[in-house]
Amino acid sequence: MNLSQDHLSVRTTCAYCGVGCGVSATPKGDGTVTIAGDKLHPANKGRLCVKGSALGETVGLDGRLLYPQVRGDEGLRRVSWDEALDKVAGTWRAIIDEHGPDAVALYVSGQLLTEDYYVANKLMKGYIGSANIDTNSRLCMSSAVAGYKRAFGEDLVPLCYDDLELADMVVLVGSNTAWCHPILFQRILKAKEQRPEMKIVVIDPRRTATCELADLHLPVKAGTDVWLFNGLLSYLNRIGAVDPAFVADHTNGVDAALATANADCSDPAVVARICRIELPVLMEFYELFASTHKTITAYSMGVNQSSSGTDKVNSIINCHLIGGRIGQPGMGPFSITGQPNAMGGREVGGLANMLAAHMDLDRADHREVVQTFWESPAMADKPGLKAVDLFKAIEDGKVKAVWVISTNPVVSMPDADQVRRALEKCELVVATDIMQNTDTNAYADVLLPALGWGEKEGTVTNSERRISRQRAFLPAPGEAMADWKILALFAQRMGFNGFDFAGANSVFDEHARLSGFRNSAADVPRAFDMSGLARLNKNEYDGLEPIQWPVRRGADGGFDVEQRLFADKRFAHADGKARFIVTVPRAPANAISEDFPLALNTGRVRDQWHTMTRTGKSFTLADHISESFVDIHPQDALLHGVREGDLARVSSEWGAMVARVQHGGGIPRGTVFIPIHWSGQTSSDARVGALVNPVVDPVSGEPEFKHTPVRIEQFRVNWHSFILSRTEVDLESVAHWTRIQGREFARYELAGRNTISDFGPWARGVLGVDDLDADWLEYEDRTAGVYRAVHVVNDRIEQCIFLSPRQDMPSRAWLASLFVKEQLSEIDRVGLLVGMPVEKGADTGPTVCSCFGVGRNTICNAIVEKDLQTVAQVTSCLKAGGNCGSCVPEIKKILVQTRVEAAEARL
Repeated sequence: MNLSQDHLSVRTTCAYCGVGCGVSATPKGDGTVTIAGDKLHPANKGRLCVKGSALGETVGLDGRLLYPQVRGDEGLRRVSWDEALDKVAGTWRAIIDEHGPDAVALYVSGQLLTEDYYVANKLMKGYIGSANIDTNSRLCMSSAVAGYKRAFGEDLVPLCYDDLELADMVVLVGSNTAWCHPILFQRILKAKEQRPEMKIVVIDPRRTATCELADLHLPVKAGTDVWLFNGLLSYLNRIGAVDPAFVADHTNGVDAALATANADCSDPAVVARICRIELPVLMEFYELFASTHKTITAYSMGVNQSSSGTDKVNSIINCHLIGGRIGQPGMGPFSITGQPNAMGGREVGGLANMLAAHMDLDRADHREVVQTFWESPAMADKPGLKAVDLFKAIEDGKVKAVWVISTNPVVSMPDADQVRRALEKCELVVATDIMQNTDTNAYADVLLPALGWGEKEGTVTNSERRISRQRAFLPAPGEAMADWKILALFAQRMGFNGFDFAGANSVFDEHARLSGFRNSAADVPRAFDMSGLARLNKNEYDGLEPIQWPVRRGADGGFDVEQRLFADKRFAHADGKARFIVTVPRAPANAISEDFPLALNTGRVRDQWHTMTRTGKSFTLADHISESFVDIHPQDALLHGVREGDLARVSSEWGAMVARVQHGGGIPRGTVFIPIHWSGQTSSDARVGALVNPVVDPVSGEPEFKHTPVRIEQFRVNWHSFILSRTEVDLESVAHWTRIQGREFARYELAGRNTISDFGPWARGVLGVDDLDADWLEYEDRTAGVYRAVHVVNDRIEQCIFLSPRQDMPSRAWLASLFVKEQLSEIDRVGLLVGMPVEKGADTGPTVCSCFGVGRNTICNAIVEKDLQTVAQVTSCLKAGGNCGSCVPEIKKILVQTRVEAAEARL
């Protein structure tokens, strides 16, 4: 593509969460990309969250893996594609010939496009003959899949996003929707503005940003969801809030489910005590649910990521089935997907226990359908290894070759140090990635460069079953190729036919045709059917508009689409009836103890994604939460001897990490929360996956990310420091560090246990300033242990370093603003020497609104000076909160706090 001039916008989809927002991307002549929301896409209608808005900052080639590489005695060396693929194919063939097909495995990702996912599953399950292909969606959505299959007979999400706006009550369970799915949350809030009587209920152990705008918050004890919903089921039945005709005619199993619910959860007072919520709050929720027919229960990782996650899902579904609250507008159980194409992966059988087109490995008739369609030589006939078991099998030597595609398990898996040990021992580790350096790639014997977002063509499916095109608007960098193409070339080297795809469109066509193949009441019927999209030509595929499945061809040749499922009250079980599932309440697998007295909960933060290989490149996303943290209740902090702002070591039976202590105000006693994003590339010791309990749900295989027994203790250091630098720095003498991307610089937060005898030479060594005649401004107070220095080149700040035995150091926001200046003024130099801005308003404070770069100090000052009363007034004055809205809950809190402080100051 010629980038010498600006190009027309390309409609594509976002690279992040399962909302599946449409994006309008415009490549510019200077190599940058302008990003806007696609106003025509039905998921977001033009709105983007801050992560989506900042996608243009992540498409640069810095850090990219651009050429195939093979590791030898002297490290990695660049090789041709032929040499790399020949090595992989030769090794795989030898291992399979000696040990059988189950000695190799693929570990893939919800970041893949559906076409990539399809080829990977066809290769492993239909040609290698093993189901040893699992996906990082196992870590987030497999309990939802298992729950839907048990209840409905197939992995079917019955609702659509429009239902969120039609509901009279939305119950958000285990979902910080305001941060993790902000566009959906804004759609819910908009509906509530138009209909104030609409209710929003949040069920979450933490008081998250989502709770700030809810009508009711149930801070249940982590792991007690089944007690809560079994109690609701019992209550609905007891007061007659049921649909007896629907239950009798369209479901099975209600008596057994009710017997279990009544046995342990019939007394609301008992449920309230177990869930650790006040009885009036519990009863308010139960009464609201009973009286509000048009209710959606939307759930996410707080439900799924549990050793009882599948039962939690089914306990929710049971409550909808007993009242017939499904298949109609504005009601039903709604799994909100985590990754951009977790749903597409489910369509093609991405999990180790599934087949393509929603068929099952454990059914001979399903295997026969798929094998016949593929004309494949060796169909897998049993489920493969799920993610946690897969990496255990690698360490045990049972799996001798693993190919990791588009994911970073050394960071993201539970018991992540075990994953590292497994890869160290594995005979052959292949990694296909867009980035050169990741924690996982460090153990790869072969590195293969893939196309990234903006470079590849294909489709994704979002949480409402909507298929959207992801389109290329950038040229392929280096020798990078599409994942499906890499796998197809490998398959051909293995001697397999059936992989000569002409392009992504031909892969999509085969996927669509399989969905309709022998899919009828007379054969093997599946609700999943996108056969209406089969046989699109290249132009039709390129121009495909977002569309939901099932999609078939109508009598007039157009598309026949179902917006929501089960409107006919027929489900995918053979008898057409849904199933009530017996859900027995049980506590998390590992209880807290004297040695590990706190329960660890993990999850996302607002402006980052997964292990930050993409979002970590964006300076816009770096400021809101720049370091990993451990959120702990102040009383627990006092009990365990840690202080807010200081570093602490958190450890479990499986590993340890270091993070900064904070009191976010929303964490209950006895628990801590740590975000998932930081890796060995962005911090010295902040991989929370190393701590996480590897126990899994017995049905879904999904790990227990929300409850790991841990302890916390001081991480003692002698000094704290931070650096802003345009060049890389030397961190050898640093006990703990975090790297944060800034605009034209990198920021480092440091802490050390050593004693620095001479600050100046130490600082010059860390910054790499050898020139004694450099323009070097410094201030030192040896008595207080305070030091600061600034390296200036041609009157422009190049680097700065600040050091103190305490945390009270200058504002990073103010210093960052100096790096965008072409020339430092004299007043800037004075401020650098005294360690604070001289000009009023220069320090905007920590970022609150990333979309418009508005800091906390700016918001507080405006509230006081202009007597702002509402969030809307703050937005009108400063723009903050006016784009994606994910900062609105934080602005609301700041507004209340600032006005209270101002009133107290006037007393």
